[in-house]
Amino acid sequence: MSFIVDAFEPAFMQRALIGSLLAIVASSLVGTWVVLRGLAFLGDALAHGVIPGIALAVLFGYNLFLGALVAAVVMTGLITFVSNRTVIRDDTSIGLLFVGMLSLGVVIVSTAGSFRTDVTAILFGDALGVSRSDVRNQFIATAFVVICTVLLYRPFLASTFNETKAATLGMRPKLTQAALLGLLSVSIVSSFQTIGTLLVFGLIVAPPATASLLVSRVVPIMLLSMALGALAAIAGLLVSFHYGTAGGATIAGLCVSEFFLVLVARLVKGRLGASNQNRRSEALV
Repeated sequence: MSFIVDAFEPAFMQRALIGSLLAIVASSLVGTWVVLRGLAFLGDALAHGVIPGIALAVLFGYNLFLGALVAAVVMTGLITFVSNRTVIRDDTSIGLLFVGMLSLGVVIVSTAGSFRTDVTAILFGDALGVSRSDVRNQFIATAFVVICTVLLYRPFLASTFNETKAATLGMRPKLTQAALLGLLSVSIVSSFQTIGTLLVFGLIVAPPATASLLVSRVVPIMLLSMALGALAAIAGLLVSFHYGTAGGATIAGLCVSEFFLVLVARLVKGRLGASNQNRRSEALV
């Protein structure tokens, strides 16, 4: 028991835990729609697309959260603009903007040799360095994601499973897609301080994907995703505190590990069930 109590006694570990759990809630809600709609590549691109905004904020001394949010809004707007105004496939436009924004971020970083430490925190997160203001910003962003998810649940659900029917019901799938991109941007921006821009994608995809292996309805997927993500966050911070590993990377890695553990368990269970069925059939013969 002291293994857990000692780890979460320091104030910085308590802030890290709160920040991680808030990141899990926001990313699980949005990530469920990302997984169900097959938008993983978009989520990955958007997570990298915030790097220029964060880099500029560090360079000029502005608020990192604001810089990341502006970059996310710009990239979301460009993706929507290219998708709606050209015949280019969505994955092509996303790929172009992904490379373009990432390249811009690298160029900005390369022009300032003084922020290598900051860049490491930006890319990989600093869960143990989360401040009270970071937690406050995360709480506001997470509350916004929760409220929007509740209000837009029906349009998101309809557009996920049948865009044509959603359009006939007057739900405007393109506007719904833009709203989802906006929520995805907010969840990424609110979580990068804890997890990092390169690793936040793991929180968006891994827990909902794992939950979808166990349940099939949307709300249970969201709730189970939060539970799995919270388990990974707590375990990751314990490992980070006691063994000196990177907090964000450990949490993201455990989220992915949960997926493969559940997948293997399902495969083993399926083979055992098939084997038992064959034995019963042979016994009847």
